[in-house]
Amino acid sequence: MTTPIRVLLADDQTLVRAAFAMLVESAPDMVVVGEAGTGKEAVELARTTRADLVVMDVRMPDLDGIEATRVLAADEDLAGVKVLILTTYDTDEHVVEALRAGASGFLVKDTRPADLLDAIRVVATGEALLSPGPTARLIAQVLRAPGPGGPARAVPARLAALTPREHQVLVLVARGLNNADIAEALGLSPLTAKTHVSRIMGKLDARDRAQLVIVAYESGIVQPGTE
Repeated sequence: MTTPIRVLLADDQTLVRAAFAMLVESAPDMVVVGEAGTGKEAVELARTTRADLVVMDVRMPDLDGIEATRVLAADEDLAGVKVLILTTYDTDEHVVEALRAGASGFLVKDTRPADLLDAIRVVATGEALLSPGPTARLIAQVLRAPGPGGPARAVPARLAALTPREHQVLVLVARGLNNADIAEALGLSPLTAKTHVSRIMGKLDARDRAQLVIVAYESGIVQPGTE
C-alpha cells in the first residue's frame, strides 16, 4: 500500500484551513498532519510532524509565507519538505519571492478542489513545476519590470558546466514541460529526460524545477515573452 502524502496546512483563516482539511482528508492518498495559523507555527509543525508538503498562504502573521518557506528551505533536516504557495492572484509578485525562497510552485486560492489535490500530488513527487504557464509568465513579468540596474543577466559560472543537451532540457523545463513532454520533444526516453533534469538540478544547486525556472529567466537563457 502506498504511503499517503503527509500534508501540513498553513493559513491564518480558520475556515479556510477547515475547508482545505476536509478536502485533503477526502483523498485516499493524503492525510492532514497539522494546521498552522502563522508562519512560525508552520515551521514548528513541519519539524514535529515530518510533513511531506506544506500548503502555505503568502500572507500570515508572525512570519509570512515567504519567510517561513525560506526558513524551511534552509533547514537541512527538512530538505525533503515541499512548499506549495497559495495566493489570491496569480500576478502577485510575492510568488516570485516565494519561489526564490524555495517554494516548489503556487496555486491561486479560487482553483477547483480537484486541481488543488492534483497540485499537491505533483509538488509532492517533484515531477513537474505546478502551473508552469502562469508561473513562467509571472516570472517573466517581474523580470521585465524596471528596477535598479534592470534584471540580472549575469550567467552563473555553474551554467557553463551544463552540456548542450542539458542546456536544451533546462530551456524546456523553464517553458513548463514535464519529463514526458521533454522526452517527446527531444526524442529521449522519459527516464533519460528525468536523469538530465536531476543532473541539472545538481549542477545548479537547485532544490527543484521551480528553482530551475528562476535560474533560466534570471540568467537570460529563456527570454520573457518567448515560447
